[in-house]
Amino acid sequence: MKLSKFIFPLAVFSFSMVSCVDSDKTNDKKDSTEPNNNQTDADVVKVGNRLFSIPSPVQTSILVKASGAEYDKSLLNDDKASERYDTKTLKSVNLGIYGADLGYVNLYGQTQDAVNYLNAAKNLSDDLGVTSAFSEEFITQFQDNLGNTDSLLLIVSDAYQIIDEYLQNNENNDVGGLVLAGGWIEALYFTTQVYKTNPTKELKQRIGEQKFSIVNLVKMLNSYNNDMDEYQDLVSGLEDLQNTYDAVEVTYEYAEPEVFEEKKLSIIKNKTEVNLNDAIIKDITEKIASIRTNITQ
Repeated sequence: MKLSKFIFPLAVFSFSMVSCVDSDKTNDKKDSTEPNNNQTDADVVKVGNRLFSIPSPVQTSILVKASGAEYDKSLLNDDKASERYDTKTLKSVNLGIYGADLGYVNLYGQTQDAVNYLNAAKNLSDDLGVTSAFSEEFITQFQDNLGNTDSLLLIVSDAYQIIDEYLQNNENNDVGGLVLAGGWIEALYFTTQVYKTNPTKELKQRIGEQKFSIVNLVKMLNSYNNDMDEYQDLVSGLEDLQNTYDAVEVTYEYAEPEVFEEKKLSIIKNKTEVNLNDAIIKDITEKIASIRTNITQ
């Protein structure tokens, strides 16, 4: 397995990430009843000596936009809510949620909302002790590039890389895991809500593919020694969602990844097929909305 470490851009949003390419191509097609590290647009998170495959929230936002859905601010977390999160768990998971929201608003070119969500992320980052992530210099650079989607995504990626490095160096991996979980939850929430009115094949596939992600996410969060009630409630909700995903059938076929050396980005491009009915999608939609409500209210 070939591994290459790269930065934490919103375009491939996750903490402590490495891109993962499986050099063993002997099994080109596999039955995906087991979680795997070859998920489309997935990134691989290394926690201790284990690898966990988690998809990109911004890649999900791109699918949402491609479905024809118009910009909908009601999908986003309240940018003023950052002031009321009063525990490390809530601050951390909502920092991830705001990261996904930042990707969404930037893709739709919503400059004022981008500023508001940046401020919300900055508030939580400061509260978690990572004041260097959103410095005065960073804010100036961000404001100078308003309207330039590509530049803004890269600029914000620098801030999240600083957060990532700080958390690793200070042995706060559980915080990093929560930020990652928040981004994943927000991305799935986007997808399921938009699917109600824009039920495209691509969005349905993205929903089904999370069968792998939820397994990896639960394993990752359970690997941390955090016995706080809010943390355990979050894990419990995700485990319940994982049970729903047991009924989803997914198969995949290996394809060469697309590598962009200059952007330090690898996109996994395996072909996947999902089989899930409307009842399962409805159950997933309701459960992810409930989990999100519990951590954002």
